Amino acid sequence: MKENQPAKKILIVDDEPDILEFLQYNLRKEGYEVVTANDGKHALVVADQQQPHLIVLDIMMPELDGVETCRLLRQKKEFKHTPIAFLTARDEDFSQITALDMGGDDYITKPIKPRVLISRINALLRRAQFEQDDEEAIRVHDLVIDKHKVLVFRGEQAIELPRKEFEILWLLASKPGRVFTREEIFDKIWGSDVIVGNRTIDVHIRKLRERLGEEYIKTMKGIGYKFEF
Repeated sequence: MKENQPAKKILIVDDEPDILEFLQYNLRKEGYEVVTANDGKHALVVADQQQPHLIVLDIMMPELDGVETCRLLRQKKEFKHTPIAFLTARDEDFSQITALDMGGDDYITKPIKPRVLISRINALLRRAQFEQDDEEAIRVHDLVIDKHKVLVFRGEQAIELPRKEFEILWLLASKPGRVFTREEIFDKIWGSDVIVGNRTIDVHIRKLRERLGEEYIKTMKGIGYKFEF
């Protein structure tokens, strides 16, 4: 972290005091400002008060778990694009897909390795910083994909997509006809430091087709996907 830049603020949410202390120590050592909450309900209050640049959520918490907390945060305009990383002791595909599908950006399993943690946090903040570019919308046939509003328009109809689905659609539609390999999509949407389940892209593509129709995204068997009409 550069000396002249203000410290990025990270909210950590976990019901285990030892985990909170461990994460605070390692993140503060890297120059981050850290605020904490010990459950999902408390996290919503602290997030509103502190406006963190990134949120780390434990999945398994009493009363309000991390997935539901993430869903509630994503409903708030100010946290629609805030990077969210999940912590969990469960290394299972279905948990991972549920967490990411609810709007999470990364998935870190316990026990947590400090170097992996810092690498993931740095990668998430880098991607958030460079997410915006000069192009505001892509127009293809009857669709308008508006990056700044994070909406897809078909005529007068506005179609709201979860963040990751929108990012995949934007990537594919930015170069109609170009085939993107699965590896490219993983790298550009989640980053090379992020590990996601093998079925994650398939789930997002299926949901995009359900919302937009089958005709836009083509599967290139054994290779990847392309946007075409």
